[in-house]
Amino acid sequence: MKKLIFVILTMFLAASVHSPAGEKRNFTAEDMWNMDRIGSPAVSPDGSHTLFSLTTYDIEKNLSSTHIYLLDNETGEKKQLTYEGNESSPFWCPEGERIGFVSRREGKPGQIYIMDESWGEPKKVTDLPVGVFEPKWFPGGDKIAFAANIHPDYNGDFEKLEKIIKEQEESKVTAKVTEKVMYRFWDRWLTDGFYPRLFSVEIESGEVTDLMPETSNYFEMMGGVSYDISPEGDQIAVSMNSTPPPFEKLDYDIFLLSTDGSGDMENITEENPADDLNPVYSPCGNKILYGKQSIAHFYADRVELVVYDRRDQTRENITSGIDLSCEQWQWSPDGNTVFFHAQHLAKKALFSVPSDGGNHTKIYGDGNNNNVKPVGGGRLIFTHDNLDKPADIYSIQSNGSNLRQLTDVNEHILRDLNLGKIENVTYKGANDEDIQMYIVYPPDFDPDKKYPLVLMIHGGPHSIFGDQWHFRWNSHLFAEPGYVVAMPNFHGSTSFGQEFAKSIHGSHADKPFRDIMKATDYMLEREYIDEERMAATGGSYGGYMVSWIAGHTDRYACLVNHAGVYNIHMQFSADYTWYRPHQYGGSPWEDFDTLQAANPAMFAENFETPMLVIHGEKDFRVPVGHGLLVYGIYKRMGLDARLVYYPDENHWILSPQNSLFWYDELHNWLDRYLNPD
Repeated sequence: MKKLIFVILTMFLAASVHSPAGEKRNFTAEDMWNMDRIGSPAVSPDGSHTLFSLTTYDIEKNLSSTHIYLLDNETGEKKQLTYEGNESSPFWCPEGERIGFVSRREGKPGQIYIMDESWGEPKKVTDLPVGVFEPKWFPGGDKIAFAANIHPDYNGDFEKLEKIIKEQEESKVTAKVTEKVMYRFWDRWLTDGFYPRLFSVEIESGEVTDLMPETSNYFEMMGGVSYDISPEGDQIAVSMNSTPPPFEKLDYDIFLLSTDGSGDMENITEENPADDLNPVYSPCGNKILYGKQSIAHFYADRVELVVYDRRDQTRENITSGIDLSCEQWQWSPDGNTVFFHAQHLAKKALFSVPSDGGNHTKIYGDGNNNNVKPVGGGRLIFTHDNLDKPADIYSIQSNGSNLRQLTDVNEHILRDLNLGKIENVTYKGANDEDIQMYIVYPPDFDPDKKYPLVLMIHGGPHSIFGDQWHFRWNSHLFAEPGYVVAMPNFHGSTSFGQEFAKSIHGSHADKPFRDIMKATDYMLEREYIDEERMAATGGSYGGYMVSWIAGHTDRYACLVNHAGVYNIHMQFSADYTWYRPHQYGGSPWEDFDTLQAANPAMFAENFETPMLVIHGEKDFRVPVGHGLLVYGIYKRMGLDARLVYYPDENHWILSPQNSLFWYDELHNWLDRYLNPD
């Protein structure tokens, strides 16, 4: 039976879209880790089929497996193409008769493999001592572009590169030495001298060409790269940082790179001091579409779409009058329309805009939508998820009609779950401005009873708790023991316009704190919340706010602080520090009083509420010292506190067993102070 495509969030809507006979059961963390996770779809040139990766987890082995599948875009029939379990990044050749992917086999780094339409044994195309990523077929079909991290001293000799890698691995010296401002990022050190470059490989001969010789800089710091190959195949447009060492700041520009191996590059966005992102050639090749930010020190600055004309080197901003921050843009096959995603009112919608500018159109606005791919005939392929279900692949006409769900990879789990209901509300927050909030209810909620309240405070601070399935902080798992969960999108949250997001830039504490207090007041007015049984939980910036709450109110029975900023001074030891003074309105060397006024560490004398502190050793975004410091102060003050420390996790908890343990610790801590029925 065809499943409901989405759940419209208004007032008290059923969270499960399935209604099979038989009794349903409550959701568990094990259920979540047994769910399959769909990767970004890759649509065939004729639009008839889609490649996608599907990742499954083995909880007992604490491992994941990823395979490539082929989806028929008309029938929804899918076929598994790979069986090694280490595949990713599927992509099509221009004629649509072959596919490529990256696979880690024989214990070696990921390499490019290709497979013809008989779907037999794949052919290995690259054999390098380093892993490759982001492969793309050249329009001529005889070459594939890819990225890889190399040491500049290799000088084009991959045997020498292998020796460099071996020497580093076997060295008895463990010291990390640097004079750079940015020397580590997220969970990895940058002191080994490796940098990413783009390469090409001849499919028949296997000959690899370094397309960026003498270049030592960074693409996306989280590990990817945004680039596109011109229809003629003679040029690549790539987004790359343009600042030299010591990398005091990052400034991404669009470079036009020759594909002949000469390394010739032209920076076409040098005049913009902020980031320029994700270049995409038009179907005819005459234009390049890219995203532009304008405020260098505000990472959540709105991304506007710019069309660059390669012939006369002019550019036109086609979304300057639209208060949306654009993502994942794509040209229509005829080049007349641009499709893109953007956060909008705590959801992520699918939009279109004429490629020469004009009025934009919302095509589909419910839930969380990503990875749009035009397939011809006005049809679009994309992924959709929401608070009640993980991502699946959908199709829709560009006018918003004929929405179809093409996959349902977790139906066998979702149909048996008794998920709580969801409500989408608006209340008056700081300065009497509207604040949006989702409320997630426990299963079988009874408004005539009293329930504990758990506030979830999102990170960022410039992000959202959206209508989105979350595998790390899943609101249904928070609610399941018997809690009403409130998720306010306070001042600074994205999706509510540029000014709302920017309203806390330079002052992180005041407005969000008032919004959260007013969210608590709003929930208490509903009369089913027990004022003596309330908790506040948050991660990253949310953890900062939890520590701020600890120093400014005792109205909560307990607190949960995951990877939270405690002492703002320590954020100048984080992975990227350039915009910190702008974020905080001060620094340890300038406007010090402003910095200290918003520093949770300055209010420890008021600490009273019990706090669970969780942190990972490999967290370079919010270094682990934050968690150890606030926990040590709590214990030295004789207050109730518990520390959960992960020596092998970063800012996120990513392994199945550690995640299950995380939820056990969360539930046990909340149960200790909130006593759910």
